[in-house]
Amino acid sequence: MLTELQSTHSWIDLLGGRDHEAPDAFAAIAREARWRQIACNAQAVPEDIMISRWEDSRQASRHDATTPPGRYFVGIALKTTRAILTRGERVIFDGIMPPGTLYVSAPSRQLSVQFQAPCAFLHLHISVDHFPARWSQGAEGLDDLVLLRDSLTAGLAKALAEQGDAAGYQFARCIGQILAMRLARSESPRAKVNALPKWRLRRVEHHIATHFERSISLSDLANVAGLSRMHFAAQFRAATGYRPREYLLNHRIEQAKSLLTTTERPLAEIALAVGFSTQAHFSTVFKRISGQTPARWRMAAKNQRPDVEALPRRRPSWDGDRFAGTAA
Repeated sequence: MLTELQSTHSWIDLLGGRDHEAPDAFAAIAREARWRQIACNAQAVPEDIMISRWEDSRQASRHDATTPPGRYFVGIALKTTRAILTRGERVIFDGIMPPGTLYVSAPSRQLSVQFQAPCAFLHLHISVDHFPARWSQGAEGLDDLVLLRDSLTAGLAKALAEQGDAAGYQFARCIGQILAMRLARSESPRAKVNALPKWRLRRVEHHIATHFERSISLSDLANVAGLSRMHFAAQFRAATGYRPREYLLNHRIEQAKSLLTTTERPLAEIALAVGFSTQAHFSTVFKRISGQTPARWRMAAKNQRPDVEALPRRRPSWDGDRFAGTAA
């Protein structure tokens, strides 16, 4: 049986990203000169689903915006960043946003953001007509919803971002409609797990950065944080969007990318240097996260900028209490 994500991709593939006639005033994916501000012809009638892209290479920036009446705003992270979302004195989110992170703001609501790292987002501006009518009649509805690493959202955003400026109008609109339908069916999680406090998180991040080439277990990281394994795993994921072993593997792969682009060391040597016991397992995990084998990634990197970045595609597998790929 096809999964929801596979079924969606099959539908998208039928469109093929081919160009369709679009309203003159709207590109398939508009570029934002300012956060959440789409430049368009003032005489044009806004589409019920508009998609834009926001990118900021600065290490720190702050922005404010108010969602227009009659629309929901949806942001989808295309790369990992750190952000703080606030409304007035209320903190909605404070932590790491991995690729695929989705957050929603209701009509006529103000929202502020502080980015603490470079960022790239797809923004969808969706008419309330795509959501249940009862949402506009009272307090019920989506507001301040943050979903970390939603698999379907990540897949849809990736499909659209890969098309870029070549995305056809109908292709982009189709993805916007699918996302609207998914949000209309979603329920905001009521039971929340407290995020790992920042001081504990920094200790864990430092431990991984310092010892990533060694064998590190879930128990090791829980001890560093001063918590039980169960509480640590839940709070770490709430704070970062990653399971602990995902974070470790992603960190190892980022270190491997640096070695691939700055040295000519053999793959087997790089695998051992970043904490994998075999080249075969290193290659498997690298492809899961980056979408390419280490050899292909190295070749592509030589033909592009040295800082080429490959976003995670799929999640690696969990292997008991130990992180898959660690040396014995």
